[in-house]
Amino acid sequence: TTALKTAMGLLPLSSGEIFFENKKINNFHSYQIARLGLGYVPEDRRIFTDLTVMENLEVGRQARHAQAPHWTPERLFELFPHLGRMRDRPGGSMSGGEQQMLTIARTLMGNPRAILLDEPFEGLAPLIVERVANTIRELKRAGLGVLLCEQNLRFARLVADRACIIEKGELRFAGTMAELDANPALRERYLSV
Repeated sequence: TTALKTAMGLLPLSSGEIFFENKKINNFHSYQIARLGLGYVPEDRRIFTDLTVMENLEVGRQARHAQAPHWTPERLFELFPHLGRMRDRPGGSMSGGEQQMLTIARTLMGNPRAILLDEPFEGLAPLIVERVANTIRELKRAGLGVLLCEQNLRFARLVADRACIIEKGELRFAGTMAELDANPALRERYLSV
């Protein structure tokens, strides 16, 4: 969470450098980073509860970025059919899973080149987890870069190609999911409860 918030300019960088699309973004404001094409889905689903689904989507609308998938409400309703059936429903009257889908859809309305997902499976029912995982796989197929922050390895396996383990701000592992799966000692040390 801290790494994603720092990448989005929501927290100050304590050391190092952050690059997006070969551009150093260390001192950029979050709105400038979003305009470059980096989308962020926070873990706490920050939707506008008094606004309808359509109004939430409009809040996220940005101009199209070159070499990025172009998202419209209609295309998002193909990806999230359930949202399409509740266009006029206020965000505050939706379930947690519906709010998570709306948060992802609103971020996509910014037409990002890449998206940061902060624990998108947190607190969701197993059926909704599968729907969100399918959505993430579909985003990857559409050419969107996806960086997922997830503590639950079982959920991360549903969508991830590569894995990094960060402990106390230090990178402890970076490699493929297969390499992580082949190293039980590493999983035991960093990922077991």
